[in-house]
Amino acid sequence: MRSTVAEPTAPSRSTSDSARPSSTAPLYPVAGVVDGDTIKVRIDGTSHTVRIIGIDTPELHKPGYALACFGQQAASRMQSLVQSKQVRLQADPTQADVDRYGRLLRHVLLPDGRSVALLMIREGFGREYTYDRPYTGQADYRAAEATARGAHAGLWGACGGFPTAVPSVPKSSVVQPPPTTKVPQAEQSSACDIKGNINSKGEKIYHTPGSRSYAATKITESKGERWFCSAAEAEAAGWRAPLG
Repeated sequence: MRSTVAEPTAPSRSTSDSARPSSTAPLYPVAGVVDGDTIKVRIDGTSHTVRIIGIDTPELHKPGYALACFGQQAASRMQSLVQSKQVRLQADPTQADVDRYGRLLRHVLLPDGRSVALLMIREGFGREYTYDRPYTGQADYRAAEATARGAHAGLWGACGGFPTAVPSVPKSSVVQPPPTTKVPQAEQSSACDIKGNINSKGEKIYHTPGSRSYAATKITESKGERWFCSAAEAEAAGWRAPLG
């Protein structure tokens, strides 16, 4: 299955951190982050889901499976790299145009030419992933994973290795607690429970659990809002604490 999306040709055979795409390769706005290895971009006004070539991150939204160790952290890191920004997409002649779910298979590059997947793997937010055939730059990605493993970076230290997907406990086997006020799934707390809000003035402000505005703050990821695992992570991404 081939898509009809017109895009630049694939990069040269070496896709390293310093590789730069063609100067004519267009920039596409990122419409959202699905998880650590999948994003949404707008091409000619239409939203397309892009499965990034060469990387696999822990499960975040897989029906029937629990949130995997470091899944939220990987998604948050991807958000800090691309959310509400622009990226370059490059097809790879060694890979299919779309996967079995209809997602575009592309290398995703920042405007300065850095590979998003390579950055994520190097920092320990994912592993090198070859689906069927070797892709352009595979050796660089595998070397980055080996370095992250050796340094116990990210999930390699926090999870003791790449986490396997664990099925959720069937609802029928769970004793139901007394009825309580339902909390929207997106607002339930997790290991990453700091809310990164963008107010009507465009100011990026984070709210920690227990703070004055925490309960009333709603996170809409399509607007660029996001969750953080620590105040330091929020500040590094450009958010600030509330005034007063």
